Amino acid sequence: MTTASLADRIAATFRQDVRSLHAYAVQPSRGFIKLDAMENPFRLPEPLQQALGERLGRVALNRYPGDESARVIEALGRHTGLPEGCRLMLGNGSDELIDLLGVVCMRPGASLLAPLPGFVMYEMSARLKGLRFIGVPLTDRFELDEAALLSAIERERPAITWIAYPNNPTANLFDERIVRRVVDAVGALGAGFVVFDEAYQPFASRSWLPHLAAHPHTLVLRTLSKFGLAGVRLGYLMGAESVIAEVDKVRPPYNVGVLNAEATLFALEHADEFERQAALLRAERDRLQRLLADTPGVQAFPSEANMILVRVPDSARTFAAMKARGVLIKHVAGLHPLLANCLRLTVGTADENTAMIEALRAGL
Repeated sequence: MTTASLADRIAATFRQDVRSLHAYAVQPSRGFIKLDAMENPFRLPEPLQQALGERLGRVALNRYPGDESARVIEALGRHTGLPEGCRLMLGNGSDELIDLLGVVCMRPGASLLAPLPGFVMYEMSARLKGLRFIGVPLTDRFELDEAALLSAIERERPAITWIAYPNNPTANLFDERIVRRVVDAVGALGAGFVVFDEAYQPFASRSWLPHLAAHPHTLVLRTLSKFGLAGVRLGYLMGAESVIAEVDKVRPPYNVGVLNAEATLFALEHADEFERQAALLRAERDRLQRLLADTPGVQAFPSEANMILVRVPDSARTFAAMKARGVLIKHVAGLHPLLANCLRLTVGTADENTAMIEALRAGL
């Protein structure tokens, strides 16, 4: 016989810090021009859709994944130009790999450090694992605060220092000179790693990957979501063989499904199509920047991703007005004080971007 209410049972059983959290929110998007989640707006051309459908239809869904992951690892190694002496592992999206890095670092007193504002999952993942999270604010131009960051690294000796490269939601690539000093500072400690999260690599002018082998205390995390496969949920982590071997020990078995793996292999065989799409989005990003620069009352920040951060006089009013006109973007003002009155605009197709600019100007 039940003697306690369900609410009391939850309170007596579940962690208080979890009960105090808010779940990761995804905005309902049906019926909107969806420009809130940095997705690639392009579908595969019809012939490739048919070819992919036929290929997926032949996958043995009745079996657990076998060598599919090994084939994806090999194909991604070729696609990225994985440096000699480095290894690559897969995750169910980069979110899983962020979690696994936290798991391997769960030692008493361990901390994870990241610039803020940044990707919210760094902090959430750390706190859910009982790790201390150290947030170091960016400058008002969204650049790394070199003095504050180096001081925090020396004082806290973090197990992981996250560098989103480019950053989310600010979309900029941090000053390479400061980045190298951060890498050197962590290297001098004799403990800890720097993880470069390159989720937006298809749109960026720089990558840490060419420097990976020379700095074995660094790792590079990527996802195929911005490549054009957000629905496939596949991320990958690259680093020195001995480091990846340790992280791989805590990876759940069969974490990448056979459909995900086969779709990834297909996409990599047609990488030229996805590069064509990325080139179109980079060109549209440049066009958007010019249109935003000609829009009074809007401050657009530099971008090396498929999104642009803008500051407007009243972000809540503009967000609501754009939504009323059928354009869904991301209102990020509440994420951090540095983002006051900021909106994040995903780069879409030419028609979507035109509609977005018209809605933005009407909503100022």
